[in-house]
Amino acid sequence: MQQTKIGSLIESLMNILIGFGIAITSQVIIFPLFDINIPFSDNLQIGLFFTAISIARSYIIRRWFNAKLHKAALQMSEKIS
Repeated sequence: MQQTKIGSLIESLMNILIGFGIAITSQVIIFPLFDINIPFSDNLQIGLFFTAISIARSYIIRRWFNAKLHKAALQMSEKIS
């Protein structure tokens, strides 16, 4: 069974939300270990920046792999023809 577009959207949003939660939690725990003491609002902003970077990275990699797979499929179909 293939995943629906709505299912893919929900999965992506859950992945982003979970990643953001992990990022904020780890910052709150790890930053003080390095004597980095900043307000929670700054932690949220840092988390948002890194989340945006992560979304862009994931999109670029996904599109790159998709293009490579498409090219490989075309090459295979040409060999069969």
